[in-house]
Amino acid sequence: MSQAPTREVARRVFAREFNDASHTFKESDDERAPVYLLLPTGERANRVFLVGTLTEKEDVGEGDEYWRGRIVDPTGTFFVYAGQYQPDAASTLRDLEPPAYVAVVGKPRTYETDDGSVNVSVRPESITAVDAATRDRWVVEAATRTLERIEAFEDESNEYARMAREEYDLSVDDYRPMALAALEGLDESDELGSDADAEGDDGIDAPAEP
Repeated sequence: MSQAPTREVARRVFAREFNDASHTFKESDDERAPVYLLLPTGERANRVFLVGTLTEKEDVGEGDEYWRGRIVDPTGTFFVYAGQYQPDAASTLRDLEPPAYVAVVGKPRTYETDDGSVNVSVRPESITAVDAATRDRWVVEAATRTLERIEAFEDESNEYARMAREEYDLSVDDYRPMALAALEGLDESDELGSDADAEGDDGIDAPAEP
């Protein structure tokens, strides 16, 4: 029987919760063991799946191309970075013209700044241009998964919820109105870039990358 490793599930998570996450961990001492980002609602994420509006892109590389994309969902902003080790994703970012709906599968990356804060970004495995219906389905799925995690948070057998309570000084119940507001927003204008318009100036500057 094949012992080939299975791919980790790509978690659907809204930008606000993703950016609140800062704690990473491994579950074994194996050098090649997966690195997980601990979501505040009590789940581990080695990979994430997000859909939103690409509002900006920029080649921030020195010499080699290194693309940064700013992707907005109804709750906030994701930053994705793709370079020579993610050639397909980098090529897609190079060719896309914002605003555009995109679906991204990738791995969370954390980076501690000089002042001790932690920036979280996504290292994309794939970036795909999608339509408004795909974005809307993702919002529904992400809201559903978020609410499910909140419901399971107080389960005594939920080890990741216990870990989240220890690592984060956050109220998990704050993510419930966030998810519901994202769902309610689907009834509003569905023009391209509406996420960015609804979110307004979120005050998030592009994080530095090491």
